[in-house]
Amino acid sequence: MTESTVALPAAVLWDMDGTLVDTEPYWIETEQELAHRHGATWTHDDAMALVGSDLMDSGVYIRERMGLDLSPREIVELLLDGVVRKVAREVPWRAGARELLSALGETGVPCALVTMSWRRFVEPVLEQLPAGSFAHVVTGDEVPRGKPHPDPYLRAATLLGLDPRACVAIEDSPTGAASAAAAGCPVLVVPHHVPVPPASRLSFADSLQGIGPADLVPLTRRDGRGSRSR
Repeated sequence: MTESTVALPAAVLWDMDGTLVDTEPYWIETEQELAHRHGATWTHDDAMALVGSDLMDSGVYIRERMGLDLSPREIVELLLDGVVRKVAREVPWRAGARELLSALGETGVPCALVTMSWRRFVEPVLEQLPAGSFAHVVTGDEVPRGKPHPDPYLRAATLLGLDPRACVAIEDSPTGAASAAAAGCPVLVVPHHVPVPPASRLSFADSLQGIGPADLVPLTRRDGRGSRSR
C-alpha cells in the first residue's frame, strides 16, 4: 500500500531532546560545568536520572545533589544559558528525524513538538527547520505538570483538536514514553541514552532512519501490547 491509500495518523507528537535532536550531551556538559564551578560532584548516573524530566524537577534534583545555595529556577536558567549557547553553534539532529518530519508535512499529517525544555531553548532549534514544521509547540514552562504526567501530550492533542489516541507520539526516554502513554497516545520509542522497558502502548525502533509516515499506521491499530516495529 502507498501512503495515499492508508489512513495515516491524525497527527504526530514529537519529543525534542533525544528524539528530534541529540542535545543530551549538551545538558550533561553544562551540568558538569555547573558542578565544577561550585566544587560539587556530578556523576553520569545523576545525568541519566534527569533524561526526559521536567526542568524544574531537574533543578530540584541538582540543588539537592550538588548542595547549591540556588533556587531550582536559578539552576534551570543557568543550565539554559549554557545549552542555548551550544545549540546556537550547532544543532545535533537525530538520524532520520528531519526526513520523517518533512515527509509528514508533505503528506499533510500535522505535527506538534512536546518538550520539557523551555521556550527560549526551543526557539533556536525551530529556527533551523522550515517554517510551519510544527503546527503547535508545547514546552515545559507552559504546562502545570511535566513528563511523566500526561499533561504535555494532552495539551498538544487539545491544541490540534484531536483525540490523543489517534495521534502517534515519538519518544526516547522512559519518562517521555510514560507521559505519552498516559495521555492515551500510541508511542514509537527510539531509545537513545537510557533504556526504555516494554509497556502497554509502546512500540520500538532502533532508529528513525528509513521510517516514513506509512510505517506509523500500525501503531494506531494495535491492541495496546508492546511490540518492535522494525
